[in-house]
Amino acid sequence: MAPPPSPIPSNRSPSPSQPSGKGEVSDLKSQLRQLAGSRSPGADEAKRELFKKAISYMTVGVDVSSLFSEMVMCSATSDVVLKKMCYLYVSAHAKSNPDLALLTINFLLRDCKDLDPTIRGLALRGLSSLRVPNLVEYLVGPLASGLADPSPYVRAIAAVGALKLYHISPSACVDADLPSSLKSLLMSDPDAQVVANCLSALQEIWSAEGVASEEAVRERDALLSKHFIYYILNRIKEFSEWAQCLVLDLVCKYVPSDNNEIFDIMNLLEDRLQHANGAVVLATVKVFLHLTMSMADVHQQVYERIKAPLLTLVSSGSPELSYAVLSHLHLLVMRAPYLFSSDYKHFYCQYSQPSYVKKLKLEMLTAVANESNTYEIVTELCEYAANVDIPIARESIRAVGEIALQQYDVNAIVDRLLQFLEMEKDYVTAETLVLVKDLLRKYPQWSHDCIAVVGNISSKNVQEPKAKAALIWMLGEYSQDMIDAPYILESLVENWEEEHDAEVRLHLLTAVMKCFFRRSPETQKVLGAALAAGLADSHQDVHDRALFYYRLLQYDVAVAERVVNPPKQAVSVFADMQNSEIKDRIFDEFNSFSVLYRKPSYMFTDKEHRGPFEFSEDLGNLSLGAEAADNVIHAQRFDANDNDLLLSTSEKEEIRGPNNNGSAYSAPEYDSSSTSLLPIQPLSETSPTSSAPTYTPQSSSVIDDLLGLGLSVASTPPPLKLNPKAVLDPGTFQRKWGQLATSVTQECSINPRGLATLVTPQALIKHMQSHSIQCIASGQAPNFKFFFFAQRADGSAGFFLVECIIITSSAKAQIKVKADDESLSQDFSALFQSALLEFGAS
Repeated sequence: MAPPPSPIPSNRSPSPSQPSGKGEVSDLKSQLRQLAGSRSPGADEAKRELFKKAISYMTVGVDVSSLFSEMVMCSATSDVVLKKMCYLYVSAHAKSNPDLALLTINFLLRDCKDLDPTIRGLALRGLSSLRVPNLVEYLVGPLASGLADPSPYVRAIAAVGALKLYHISPSACVDADLPSSLKSLLMSDPDAQVVANCLSALQEIWSAEGVASEEAVRERDALLSKHFIYYILNRIKEFSEWAQCLVLDLVCKYVPSDNNEIFDIMNLLEDRLQHANGAVVLATVKVFLHLTMSMADVHQQVYERIKAPLLTLVSSGSPELSYAVLSHLHLLVMRAPYLFSSDYKHFYCQYSQPSYVKKLKLEMLTAVANESNTYEIVTELCEYAANVDIPIARESIRAVGEIALQQYDVNAIVDRLLQFLEMEKDYVTAETLVLVKDLLRKYPQWSHDCIAVVGNISSKNVQEPKAKAALIWMLGEYSQDMIDAPYILESLVENWEEEHDAEVRLHLLTAVMKCFFRRSPETQKVLGAALAAGLADSHQDVHDRALFYYRLLQYDVAVAERVVNPPKQAVSVFADMQNSEIKDRIFDEFNSFSVLYRKPSYMFTDKEHRGPFEFSEDLGNLSLGAEAADNVIHAQRFDANDNDLLLSTSEKEEIRGPNNNGSAYSAPEYDSSSTSLLPIQPLSETSPTSSAPTYTPQSSSVIDDLLGLGLSVASTPPPLKLNPKAVLDPGTFQRKWGQLATSVTQECSINPRGLATLVTPQALIKHMQSHSIQCIASGQAPNFKFFFFAQRADGSAGFFLVECIIITSSAKAQIKVKADDESLSQDFSALFQSALLEFGAS
């Protein structure tokens, strides 16, 4: 057999941005050393190639700090490109190599005095970018000289360098009187870029100094004087686009003394609305809007004036620019929808536009819809419902529904929505069912037409939770008009275990109750099955609602009917997700990320408003509890079997024995004797003088027989006992946490009173210690995180480890349990939850 052909050598050299081996940097270092000080022809060209390699390696994250000395030695050249790359390298590595950075001072100071202004500027930029506190003394002199340099390029760089110096050493900057030099240039320099850089630097310096210096406050306020504002506005056409935005932002903070000043400023800025740059246009729009806030008539005219430039930007810019401008337009439309109602065609979606732009345009169409354009807008939206882009199709259906909810004449819109149900597309049917539900809540008079169509939809074809919940709501609310309603609900109850969404199960419980009061013979057994399934449900809300309904029926059926099935009242206004105060705050922050995020800046910049606090799995990131190994007491076990809830008070007292651990606590939230909706005894017996109407509660056995529950009573298993003196060091806890598998993951509710007292972790730590559950580590607000442990009291070495995250915004606790003996994990989890639910109860 012939040997395999040898590989053909490649003539391609490796990419300079991808080192071919570990010795690549070493080779580069030796080559740079050979060229250091060389003045032979072609040396500069060779240095360029080596510098390019070094910069490219640095860009992709390769450590090239070992080349520092060689790069400095090769900097002795008159080649501007070489110097620029050398300055870039030195600036990037000086902070991590402060001792070696001292080697660069001599050649940087020498270049700051070069005859070529380009080299002077580059050297000054490199010098001010070193950011090494020990080298501040070498920076002050070149900066002062740079601010007086005849070249505007050097002066502009020196202005920014003064700000960099302030960040390194504020005292050195102020003592050198650099702010005064910047102020002088600001008012007299003929170059617009120098003026813009001075303005930017002074604003930042005086804002920071204003905290401790009254003089800095006066200087900062002087930037908002009439003299300076008019001076800077008269020169605005000379500035770059970035500088114009800086000036316009300053003008927006200016408070004119009278209306004439307002009109003068607007006249000066009129032509900025036609600028090709979107940032300049938006900054100008912000100035116009804020100046005229107190002049209602003029403010409305401003809306009319800014409309055309903004719409032009939407249609002529990139998708990203279109989205940014549309976001600002959406904010304006929400404040004055009638002004944009005639321009609705500008918000029609184009096939080539990305989804995020289309979605925003659909919101715009919803906002500008009124009686004069509703038909055209709804017709356009209906076309989008068949779009191949499913998310956009969903959004278009929602838009049609939102328009229907805000219009008075909805005849044509309802017909369009009902036609969606005939399209036989799952996502179209799902979105339409949710909208029909809201439509019926506002327009009950349309129930006959809607129910006639909805009744033909099989519940088996509706899989999305929100859609299924909407269908179930209609089955319960209009069960008297839907012949098959009890039987559809019965099939859903039979498949209770297959329904994983808690919202659907909650709606199903309520729908069955409503159907029971309208068609009792057909729904009697279904209600019993639904209540039994709800009581056995692992989800806390579903369990509580089923228990609430059962106790309500046990107390009085008539009362239950008035609570569950009150007379229908049309919903006139649906809740707005944003209050007017937040909207006004966003408007005040026009031309910023606040408009894109649709929330004020403090909500995404301040730590307490950044959303759920993210905790690391590493326990080292959490603070150890101060009382980690002290007194720990056992928590009473919560019985997973709630069948005793269906017993009368006397039956419970006979079955329930004394508490084994000596605690009087016995899951009060599930004890009907302590937390029944209403007293078990008739009101006439407890308050003989009361004139209020009294109800005699139904016997528990009567309700059970009526609903066909027939639940057997299970004996209460002995509670799990914990060691009150358990001790576990953090290292062992962390090792066990990494080794053991998670055996239980659950979510439960927190007592609101307990949540109100949870200002610091110590409150809950002390409470859990009283139940023999010890905290070993805790994290701070807004969402508290705890690591607990407990040990069995039977002499074994078995430990239970718990991670508990308290979500303060939803009053929920997320629990993760790990155990040496997984067979007891469920028992301990129930015990832990009962102790947690007791927090704040007393």
